[in-house]
Amino acid sequence: MVNIGVIMGRLTADPELRVTPSGTKTTSFTVAVDRRFTQNGERQADFIDVVAWRHDAEFICKNFRKGTMIAVQGRLQSRSYKDKNGFSRKALELIADAVSFCGDKGASAPGCENIPEYKDIPEVME
Repeated sequence: MVNIGVIMGRLTADPELRVTPSGTKTTSFTVAVDRRFTQNGERQADFIDVVAWRHDAEFICKNFRKGTMIAVQGRLQSRSYKDKNGFSRKALELIADAVSFCGDKGASAPGCENIPEYKDIPEVME
């Protein structure tokens, strides 16, 4: 079986680092991914929720901000929860395995070639 997801888009807000009760670092953020086609001349985007853990979470919070272009590779994971009104809800998230820089906010159609992943940057490793 295969469960691989790859997206490239812009962060919709600054990511915030959180720590679980057991001490594990995590962050969750949303990536706006432009669709290839427009509807009635208007550009559309999908908003994909992403969750990162441990070193990935630290790296993202340290190096990415709202509007930054990011490429994320990971696996899709669904979870169920109850909202504040007690209704059952389902969430589909991309769990990050690797992230890459993809240009700055002003860059047009940036590419991700030859950009190091977080694992290649020594200062992030413990």
